[in-house]
Amino acid sequence: MAACKTRTSSFSRNFSAASSSQTPGLKHGPNGTTFISSGIPDLDKILGGGFPLGSLVMVMEDAEAPHHMLLLRNFMSQGLVHNQPLLYASPSKDPRGFLGTLPSPGSSKDSKSSKRESEQEKGLRIAWQYKKYFDENQHNLDSNRDSKQEFCNEFDLRKPMERQFLNGKQIDCVSTQDAPNLVALQDRCAAFLSQLSRNDGNVSVAGRIAVQSFCAPQCVSSTMEWDMLSFIRSLKGMVRSSNAVAVVTFPSTLLSPSTSKRLQHMSDTLLSVKAIPDEDKELAKLLTGYQDMVGLLNVHKVARFNTQVPVILEATTLSIKLQKRRFLVLECLNQAPIDGSSGASYGSSGSCSGSSKTGSLDF
Repeated sequence: MAACKTRTSSFSRNFSAASSSQTPGLKHGPNGTTFISSGIPDLDKILGGGFPLGSLVMVMEDAEAPHHMLLLRNFMSQGLVHNQPLLYASPSKDPRGFLGTLPSPGSSKDSKSSKRESEQEKGLRIAWQYKKYFDENQHNLDSNRDSKQEFCNEFDLRKPMERQFLNGKQIDCVSTQDAPNLVALQDRCAAFLSQLSRNDGNVSVAGRIAVQSFCAPQCVSSTMEWDMLSFIRSLKGMVRSSNAVAVVTFPSTLLSPSTSKRLQHMSDTLLSVKAIPDEDKELAKLLTGYQDMVGLLNVHKVARFNTQVPVILEATTLSIKLQKRRFLVLECLNQAPIDGSSGASYGSSGSCSGSSKTGSLDF
């Protein structure tokens, strides 16, 4: 084993401490956690690296718009790009037809052009006298960027996925529309996860489970709320002991309040999406960039394993935007300037923070 290079200054960052996985699509995190990407680079940064292996992700749908499908498509596409086994369950009669709507990875030119401006801004923030401390680790920085690009791709929502990512892949599709109960789906998940059991050695491959509109009204089992809770509890136990991540979207407004709260409590990572009205004049005056927003994403809970340190996010409410009408982007909400004041961050509360008028003596 090669010896680690000693740090020459307290300003230099020790890159050898952050080990990166040799398997494409996997990344090591703190406390022995291994992450897989959500398919959205901004969401991976918000969650601290992505979805931890063995976690259950629940997404509360919006009854007025299918914005949850944006998250589900990117999650499935990222797994196919990394050649990871996929189990997809849908209330439609032909769930395999949904694979034709998955987005394709964007070209490297588009990703470089979108990141060029942000890199220039970051470079201006670093004082010139501290640049010498980063020169010795420039090679490690470049390799770290390459690993991030392999870990998470940017997907073009206007370009369908090519056949090379679909042919020869381990994809299992299940229809829950005509199923009398959830026993068949539970058996398919158990058989899928049995091939991804967690061993003491290194993780060679990780799997993904995507359940769309769990117990939607078109399913026979939509009224069996106790069976829903039993299935989610069983799925969480099976996923926790395997090298896989399960993402389940469910219509929270169509369930009873008690069942909805129990489903949210059993999740490791809890997200919710909401559509934005096209002509909301009051909201357009409050927020900057309202015209480019297509929806809102709320982060209610972030999975953390092997630690008792709570997660403190800069913002829990984020705007969903389509950059160049192609790439999915998440941004913090900012209050529109009023009377010459600068915009303030819009976080977990329902109203924008900051006062509208400020004086020179205000504290």
